[in-house]
Amino acid sequence: MTKLLIVESPAKAKTITKYLGAGYQVKASMGHLRDLPKKEMGVDVERDFQPTYLPIEGKDKIISELKTAADSADFVYLATDPDREGEAISWHLQQLLSLDGSKTQRVTFNEITKSAVTEAIKHPREIDMDLVDAQQARRILDRIVGYKLSPFLWRKVRTGLSAGRVQSVVTRMVVDREREIRAFVPQEYWSIDVTLCQNDKDFTARFFGDAKGKRELPDEDTVNAVLADIKGKPYRVETVKNAKKKRQPTPPFTTSTLQQEASRKLGMTAKRTMAVAQELYEGVELEGHGVTGLITYMRTDSLRIADEALAAARRFIDDRFGGEYKPARARVFHTKKNAQDAHEAIRPADASLEPEQIRRSLTPDQYRLYKLIWSRFIACQMSDAVLDTVSADISCDKWIFRASGQSLAFPGFLALYEESTDEAKDEDAAPLPKLQEGNSPVYRAVEPKQHFTQPPARYTEASLIKAMEEKGVGRPSTYAPTISVVLEREYVTKEGRALKPTNLGEAVTDLMIDKFHDIVDVQFTSSMEEQLDQVESGKVDYRKILERFYKGFDAELKQAEIDLDKKRIKVPDEESDEVCEQCGRKMVIKSGRFGKFLACPGYPECKNTKPITQDTGVFCPKCGGRLLKKKSKSGYYYYGCERNPECDFMTWDSPTKKVCPSCGGVVFRHYTKEDKRYLCHKPDCGWWEPIATRGRKKAENTEAAAAEKPAKTGKKAAGSSAKAAAGKKTAANRTTAKKASAKTTAKKTTAKKTAAKKTEQVQ
Repeated sequence: MTKLLIVESPAKAKTITKYLGAGYQVKASMGHLRDLPKKEMGVDVERDFQPTYLPIEGKDKIISELKTAADSADFVYLATDPDREGEAISWHLQQLLSLDGSKTQRVTFNEITKSAVTEAIKHPREIDMDLVDAQQARRILDRIVGYKLSPFLWRKVRTGLSAGRVQSVVTRMVVDREREIRAFVPQEYWSIDVTLCQNDKDFTARFFGDAKGKRELPDEDTVNAVLADIKGKPYRVETVKNAKKKRQPTPPFTTSTLQQEASRKLGMTAKRTMAVAQELYEGVELEGHGVTGLITYMRTDSLRIADEALAAARRFIDDRFGGEYKPARARVFHTKKNAQDAHEAIRPADASLEPEQIRRSLTPDQYRLYKLIWSRFIACQMSDAVLDTVSADISCDKWIFRASGQSLAFPGFLALYEESTDEAKDEDAAPLPKLQEGNSPVYRAVEPKQHFTQPPARYTEASLIKAMEEKGVGRPSTYAPTISVVLEREYVTKEGRALKPTNLGEAVTDLMIDKFHDIVDVQFTSSMEEQLDQVESGKVDYRKILERFYKGFDAELKQAEIDLDKKRIKVPDEESDEVCEQCGRKMVIKSGRFGKFLACPGYPECKNTKPITQDTGVFCPKCGGRLLKKKSKSGYYYYGCERNPECDFMTWDSPTKKVCPSCGGVVFRHYTKEDKRYLCHKPDCGWWEPIATRGRKKAENTEAAAAEKPAKTGKKAAGSSAKAAAGKKTAANRTTAKKASAKTTAKKTTAKKTAAKKTEQVQ
């Protein structure tokens, strides 16, 4: 009897094949195979919102292969991801492949391990149409909004824009935060720190107030009055309070908290985090283990942990750290009220598989993310950390100064992991000298400081995801793609880690607030998510939700067309720091056919334009001028000297912070499918080394490379002029550069000589 199991990705198929063995064939659908049509809305709003689904263009071969495999199989298991989207893919597969319901069933697993997969095969089920309908409702809602609203924005604002039920709300959140920052009025306040000494150890006490309680220091006059009162007066310790403070570990990761922590700790974008997590979930080739799924399903808002996983974590803690680090009972974390709780929290599939054990088999990003997930999970089942805290009130005249300190009495979970935060963290209070009531510490110095209240910080990806989760905007699977969309559409831009709205984002948001208030209303969007949850639980027919939404939306759209008839919204140009050398005006950033460029605002009197460049902060290896990052007409970034055309240096390789060990110059990163290396472009240097891949030790790669090349090789050709580079980036250019590099290196290496001869023969 042959059985076919269909999953979504080849990586997952490879992992599961290892677990099932003979009698099973595992195939990948490569995601969705059927969807709404590209060139039309595909939803009949007059006929109960009937969707039209078509095979996705370019997937004919996959569909044909799956059809052949399904026809020859005795039984078909649909094992796509365990969420709404995965359920819908399974339903589409059943419809598209005309699968016989009597020999087709659905299986799901939260982790791709042998036990989880084999257990799932033992307990198949029917496709859950409530889950499918919830996905259909979301897809149709998004199609209606996008297909109806985006063309409206093209006509009234700018061609190529898009609107979305979630992305428009997220853009508004960033815009609202920026306007809150602009409207913020700082308030002055002061502090007074006194440095004192007790038992030959200095410590700091901060102004608190008086015997009646805390007092504020609003201005310099108030501060001067306090300073006059305490000048030359003795200090006395009035009260000392010692206590033990416990800190509990944070729960295991959900999708939201994983994206936040990966952003803060690892500097990963939400999109990159989910891509790497997908790789860890689907399976990685491990030395000595084969293809292995390393984490549980990464799209979840649940904090639930399987009993066997809890037991495994507690065994590991006992063995590695000792009994005192293991609490009497396993910790259970309560999932918030509106969570779907369809899956477990994100955790390692095997708690005993330590990150360092498998580091050689992982890419750097895979290792860092796996270590984060593993550490957080193990730490969540460890004992509380215990801190010894002390607080002392010290009087001088009628004023009270307070000194606080703490020390770690027992590390508990802090021995392994500590959560980071977006907010600036005060330095941990240092331990105080031993203080007793009646002590008279010696005065050392006093330092008054002026402060001003600060506006709320701009969102980062981490804090925006946290806000989306708190406000109920989107669901775990939509956080990362939504942020990616608003960045790609240039509604929002990044300044460092901070997210800032563009002029375009503000203009579109204002239009949406004015004409489509519900679409950009946080409460409305949150309510819609709750209604989709009700569809999933079988409480509401999804067509009723679509009908209620469309009635109001269609009326708003028609009214907006009337209100803005023959009108177009002007988006203010973004001013740059560049000054037009022809007329002296500050140039503005414009968008054109080939992307953004600088233009003089004096057009048509002044028609000066030039490309946007970024200073890389490093120097040209050829002449010492500034190296600028530029964008070619074909949309690729390259690096050229500011002195062009006098200096013709350019390269597609990106500069790094590394320093060449041979000449002390800037090290560049050359990264193509065929050739991955760090190299120096300084004339007459020629140093390079391979880029370590998949986490293996660089030394091994370097030793292997040493067998093929001498310590120094010829320099890589700098390339043609920046003007020519900006116009073309073709395969021929890259091939020529590689041939030139190979020929130069061939002068010193026998292997390279052979390669050069072959090249000459071909020519």
